[in-house]
Order: sequence, then C-alpha cells, then structure tokens
Amino acid sequence: MTKFLLWIILLLLCWPLAIIALIAYPFVWLLLLPFKLVGITVNGVLDLVKVLITLPARILRSTSAAR
Repeated sequence: MTKFLLWIILLLLCWPLAIIALIAYPFVWLLLLPFKLVGITVNGVLDLVKVLITLPARILRSTSAAR
C-alpha cells in the first residue's frame, strides 16, 4: 500500500517519471529475484545450524524437566 501511495504522489508531481517507474518496476523485481532466493536459502541454512548447535542443550533441558 505504501508503494502505491508513493507512486500516486510521484504521479501528481512528475507523471513521466511515474510512468517510467511503473514500466521499470517488473524488470527491477526480476533482477533482484536471485538475491532474494539466495537470502532465503542462507537464512534457512543459518536456522539449521542454530538448531543443530542448540540441540544438546534442549535435550538436556527436556530430560531434566521430566524428572
């Protein structure tokens, strides 16, 4: 919604620039898509490493709570 409102303001201030931005937006999105996919992958790998590192502590905590 924010992007749309900013585009409306840009349309009111300078309509040729707003039309160029409207045409260029899909191309910019396609250029940035691989970086988004790499970011999602790296985030998943780091979450997996975090879970593997904290697994022994969570197992010990769960066994001590069961007693």
